[in-house]
Amino acid sequence: MKITRTVVPSIVTALNIFCGFLSLLYTSQGHVATAAWIIILAAVFDSLDGIMARMTHSSSQFGVELDSLADVVSFGAAPSFLIYFVLYSHTIEPWGILLAAMPVVLGAVRLARFNSQLVGFDKEYFNGLPIPMQAITVCAFILQFGETITGTNSLGGVALMALVVALSLLMVSHVKYDIMPKLSRLQVTSHPWKFIIIAFAFLVIVLSKFVLNLDTLFQILILYILFGCLRGGTRWFKKVLLNDENKSVAPEKLSRIDL
Repeated sequence: MKITRTVVPSIVTALNIFCGFLSLLYTSQGHVATAAWIIILAAVFDSLDGIMARMTHSSSQFGVELDSLADVVSFGAAPSFLIYFVLYSHTIEPWGILLAAMPVVLGAVRLARFNSQLVGFDKEYFNGLPIPMQAITVCAFILQFGETITGTNSLGGVALMALVVALSLLMVSHVKYDIMPKLSRLQVTSHPWKFIIIAFAFLVIVLSKFVLNLDTLFQILILYILFGCLRGGTRWFKKVLLNDENKSVAPEKLSRIDL
């Protein structure tokens, strides 16, 4: 069997799938924190497979489809099972099943839409919240506030349920989220503010001696999500105002009657 360069990113994607399966195992054994960290590790592999594909010039439709299948497992099924276990433990709750299934079901819809709209292998932005970002945010919340989640009636439980619903709906929304730009002169000149923000974030991490605590991680993720919502709301509001102004300007009527 001929081994091509596509094997390199595919191996990284396979590690992503393995992490999703491993997270399911740890959740079933009650190791919630470990399962959450493994999902975050899967997100690292999810970023690396794209980098490896660009470095080896091996981007392909096969890689896109395999990556989507991996995302459904690691950032859809694994977080959904983790959410249900944290909120309802081993009991069977019909409404809880529907709530916990939202990340995997709507995440699959979001990935199918992304693949059908994909032209080439590079995009300027994500149409809807990326499924890995949804999963990481849920895991960061559970790791930070897991002790406050003592049931669906607790403050932590209610907050987690609201977070799950909001993030799931954002995945299938049309809110635009920026893609991490590639390091090149063209990208730097085209998106200077993105690189300034990235450089500032890297500087903060260096000054903190690469210690990124859970509070900082969850806050950064929430800021990223809220920024996309705020920008989308601003654009929608400007569009509505522009349409109202166009409707208020009536077309000129002819005052001269040709006989």
